[in-house]
Amino acid sequence: MKKNPMFEKIVRCREDFPSLKEEINGHPLAYFDGPGGTQVPQTVIDAVSHYYYTSNANFHGNFITSRRTDEVLEGTRGKIARFLGADGMKNISYGHNMTTLNFSLSRAFGRYLLPGDEILITQLDHEANRGPWLALREKGIVVREVAILPDGTLDYNDFECKLNEKTRLVAMGYSSNVTGTINNVPLVREMTYKVGALLLVDAVHYAPHFPLDVNALGVDFLLCSAYKFYGPHVGILYSNGEILNRLPMYNLRTQLQHAPYCIETGTLNHAAIAGVNAAIDYIGSFGEGDSNRARIVDAMEKINLYEDALAKDIFKRLNELKNVTVLGPTDPGATKAPTISFDIKGVGPAEVCNYLGEQGICAWNGHFYGIRPTEIFGYLQKGGVTRVGVSVYNTSAEVDRLITAINTLASR
Repeated sequence: MKKNPMFEKIVRCREDFPSLKEEINGHPLAYFDGPGGTQVPQTVIDAVSHYYYTSNANFHGNFITSRRTDEVLEGTRGKIARFLGADGMKNISYGHNMTTLNFSLSRAFGRYLLPGDEILITQLDHEANRGPWLALREKGIVVREVAILPDGTLDYNDFECKLNEKTRLVAMGYSSNVTGTINNVPLVREMTYKVGALLLVDAVHYAPHFPLDVNALGVDFLLCSAYKFYGPHVGILYSNGEILNRLPMYNLRTQLQHAPYCIETGTLNHAAIAGVNAAIDYIGSFGEGDSNRARIVDAMEKINLYEDALAKDIFKRLNELKNVTVLGPTDPGATKAPTISFDIKGVGPAEVCNYLGEQGICAWNGHFYGIRPTEIFGYLQKGGVTRVGVSVYNTSAEVDRLITAINTLASR
């Protein structure tokens, strides 16, 4: 990648991540496993430790450490709201992870919907945005799925055909964690308006790489996970508060019965939430602007440009290798998340990742919980595929190492 003054701070950011100093077999670790969870900067580690040093108490108590915990929880809600472009903290709920939050939503919808009502999901989604909704079939709710086209994109004609006056909810991903495909959420939002359906978006794979504006999108629910954008394992739900308040949630009578708290169960991971606050601040440090929101948006735009250049280099060079097949959209100029899944003829994905691991290159093999698309593409029975992804700390030198290793394996 050519030197670009815009990226100078991003290039220097490697110093912020202690884990990048790790080595194996004399090779520095190159973390291309970011789609499964990114590394964390020192500031996030420090924030988690600081919470335990100064604020380790449950919330809503009449003493100093408990009040500090309240400040962490509510302050981070506000920070997340700015990260997502939401109106405020009233729209932000916490969970142990995205899957747990989505199961809580689906169970509530199971109480809310009637037999014969319909939900629309897609074949391209992570199972966390399929399984919870498919489970509602046992209540007589009709769950349909939108097909994938051979190029790894959604069939929007099929989308339009399956939406009807009985559709109550559409649950779709913003970006595929298998192919990197970016789905046309604004188009689907317009379709759902016509039939009066709600829209839930899984942005777990989108949020680390692109700016988000939930108000502009008009979504009713949006889910993401902080451990995909340099933070700890915390699930995040944006919701339209009025809608969340109408859903009959499963919770204890001791829980606050209104948004954003009604979906939260038990004691939260307070220290991890402090780390989420620090992770968003860290992202914002790459940007410029007069407000926290402006700095976050500017930072995400810069991060996207940097990651996209590296990912397109990987995509181009993999497509030039013999015996290598890359999944998903084939247009080299297509807007995608910086995620590339591929197959090497005659070499299983576990073998690929074992070999890469010996070279100090971290990559994933399998279906990555995108089990339905992996199945449809014909790779599930072969053990899945190999997946690599670009994060803010990856470099062009690491890309060279990755391509060299894959070429060596594919040429055997």
